[in-house]
Amino acid sequence: MKIAIGCDHVGWLLKPEIVSHLESKGISVIDKGTYTSERTDYPLYAKSVADAVMNHEADLGILICGSGIGISIAANKVPGIRAVACSEPYSAKLSRQHNDTNILAFGSRVVGGELAKMIVDEWLAAEFEGGRHQRRVELIGKLEQGDSLD
Repeated sequence: MKIAIGCDHVGWLLKPEIVSHLESKGISVIDKGTYTSERTDYPLYAKSVADAVMNHEADLGILICGSGIGISIAANKVPGIRAVACSEPYSAKLSRQHNDTNILAFGSRVVGGELAKMIVDEWLAAEFEGGRHQRRVELIGKLEQGDSLD
């Protein structure tokens, strides 16, 4: 498995901890930045990680900003991306099982390193259940393309 990871200046201290955690599990990581505390704009990193997922450079993506919200909203503007901002493991698990999320986001001002690792682990361990959820994911795709839901 290969995961693209990115963050803004608020998330840059937590990112290496998550990278190390992933690598300790044998997961390959593509670091899309940022690499310093210099103020930057989270949509840049959301786009870079989302593009890596959509271009099959990475299987999944992880994004970190202050809350996880802004960076997930930005990532969700890329067609085909289903990003979720989570601050606890249960929602992360359900987002994969029911929504087939392909990017996980969280906030370094909301969760600490240990909780972030638990969120990542639950998200990665979960698998899309398909079935009734497949139709709903397909409807999300229609919304994304501006199609009618009839």
